[in-house]
Amino acid sequence: MTADAPDPIAIDVGEVLQRSVTSLHSSLITRPTGRAVRMAIETQLRGAGTLSVSLIDFSEVGIIDYSCADEVVAKLLKQYLADERQDALFVFRGVREPHLLQVEGVLQRQKLAAVVETAPSQFTLVGTFSDQERQVWDRLEAKRAINADAVDQIAPDRSGVMALESLVERGLVFRSSKSGSFHALSQLVAHLM
Repeated sequence: MTADAPDPIAIDVGEVLQRSVTSLHSSLITRPTGRAVRMAIETQLRGAGTLSVSLIDFSEVGIIDYSCADEVVAKLLKQYLADERQDALFVFRGVREPHLLQVEGVLQRQKLAAVVETAPSQFTLVGTFSDQERQVWDRLEAKRAINADAVDQIAPDRSGVMALESLVERGLVFRSSKSGSFHALSQLVAHLM
């Protein structure tokens, strides 16, 4: 992590679920449950105060239905993307096979995208994005970070630069306001894993 990167925050959804819903199960299967978990996460994020990158960890969650994926993933993303300050970026950890279909489905339906960890230290984009965005994101993910003067390494032409700008605007890549460097979100949360 660099000195000009956002503060990382780890949020364990299984733990939030148990605190918020006082339930003994580890499943997100009703909209009210998903809403309660999202609101608890939002409370934690408000306490952070400054720009943060949040590692939202689903590792201890057994089942996620579509309504909970909508509440916890899509609505969380939409809320922070709608805020022009974009004071929170997100990486979703532990999005395993039982979760992936629901998470990807709600993101595609709402034309959103997110960075997810599908296996230990294996990150991908899910949701809706262009082929050019995917290529630029993959190149940055492989390099982890690049300086502003080295953008041509991941975005060699005008369409690549436009895709990189789109990834920043969509909260899928972090650009430092101080140095102008670009960072893969997975790199910013690596030490939390």
